[in-house]
Amino acid sequence: MNETYFEDQVFESIPFTSGKLTKGHYEYCSFVNCDFSTGDLSGFKFTECTFTTCNLSNIKVLKTSLNDIKFTGCKMLGINFENCDHYLFSVSFDTCVINYSSFYKRPLIKTQFINCTMQEVDFTDADLTQSIFDKCDLTNAKFENTNLEKVDFRTAFNYIIDPDMNRIKKAQFSYPGVIGLLNKYDIAIK
Repeated sequence: MNETYFEDQVFESIPFTSGKLTKGHYEYCSFVNCDFSTGDLSGFKFTECTFTTCNLSNIKVLKTSLNDIKFTGCKMLGINFENCDHYLFSVSFDTCVINYSSFYKRPLIKTQFINCTMQEVDFTDADLTQSIFDKCDLTNAKFENTNLEKVDFRTAFNYIIDPDMNRIKKAQFSYPGVIGLLNKYDIAIK
């Protein structure tokens, strides 16, 4: 069976919640101001695509291929990225709301999270080596058995990370955010 292929196309202001996006392989495509919320993108392939000011909340992404995908200004609540295809998984986020999403066991090496709200995001068993969290709100984000080596948290805030439960060698922190490393000790810092 042949796969439907789309290249260098722009999809703008389309409510994919009422009409399904054709299943296939999208390469070098741009999605602008589109609404995918609660949709099913399982089995789709996206390569070097951009999603700008789109609503992707609660989408299904079972075996979805995300290869070099840039999300900018998107609403992305409750997405289980751990269900995506592991092969060539590569994403970046700028000014996105990614609350309640999961990156469980995801390889996220050198991933950029810029100016994102990431409340209650699950990073359990993820590999975030050399990633950047620039001006990100990590309230109640879960870091457990997570590889955080050489991660840049200098401008991130509201995170709580247990150094005994994560690998944090050469990660970068700044004050006052670094206080989140001492949370389990229930101490007062003045």
